[in-house]
Amino acid sequence: MNIDRIIIIRDKTRLEHLVERFNSKAQAKFYLESNNENFQSIEQENDVFYESLKTIEEQISKRFKFKVLFREFLSTYIFSKDELVVVIGQDGLVVNTAKYINNQLIVAVNPNTTRYDGVLLPFKPNQISTVLERVETDIFKTKTITMAEAVFNDGQRLLAFNDFFIGAATHVSARYSISYGKTTENQSSSGILVSTGVGFSGWMSSVFNMARNISKSQDLEECNYPKTDWSSQKLLFAVREPFLSKATQVSIGYGEITASSTLKIKSQMATNGVVFSDGIESDFISFNTGNSVEIGVAKEKTLLVVE
Repeated sequence: MNIDRIIIIRDKTRLEHLVERFNSKAQAKFYLESNNENFQSIEQENDVFYESLKTIEEQISKRFKFKVLFREFLSTYIFSKDELVVVIGQDGLVVNTAKYINNQLIVAVNPNTTRYDGVLLPFKPNQISTVLERVETDIFKTKTITMAEAVFNDGQRLLAFNDFFIGAATHVSARYSISYGKTTENQSSSGILVSTGVGFSGWMSSVFNMARNISKSQDLEECNYPKTDWSSQKLLFAVREPFLSKATQVSIGYGEITASSTLKIKSQMATNGVVFSDGIESDFISFNTGNSVEIGVAKEKTLLVVE
């Protein structure tokens, strides 16, 4: 790969967020310690992150130009095909970045292995030189991650790395019509979850945990997790707590979404209907009466360098 420049994606540390909130480090320290919080651990976490960032920048600067881009500017930055993306942070930062770079490589670094599990962060800061050399000479391996898309009738489009939620913004029931295969019905539920293969160990797993507990308590056949792969060209959906009544049905509750079998949902909510991805409730698209959405497999893929 011809690397013109490295784009280092990072987020603000907890300490930096606290300083913004309280206007100074001293005031942040006073507030936390007044509430019996350990401010020293937050300082240490900040120091570890910056030591990792320094290591990465020093290794990159020996051979490449680079730019540091904060998470908040991802949505407005236009990535060039000759730019290599290096993410340093939590797994969630990889999730957020993937939705903006359109099939480009991601090299993800775990800045603090004692704090972050790093399921999506295969590299340590001191490995960056070796990884970049492999990428530049095209001697590397990637893991392809399938993403989901939500296409709305007004032309809006939203991507999901882990999952979508379609429902009401509050804890009231969501009302909608749902079409899957040859069946269409009206439903009232706590909302619909749609999960990618990589996201199945997250929110969607809670649905199966609940089902397994119920099946065990009622001496029913155990509800086991289906096998999924990060690169699988299918999504899984589940309707949460569907309610059966004279006006609503429950026959569509769980299934697979593929290139040939999408999920179509039409809102029947006057207000507060939403669709959001990857647990980011603040970044939603309104989903009220007159809105419809089709959920399917996205053409974009996440290409995560793993070796």
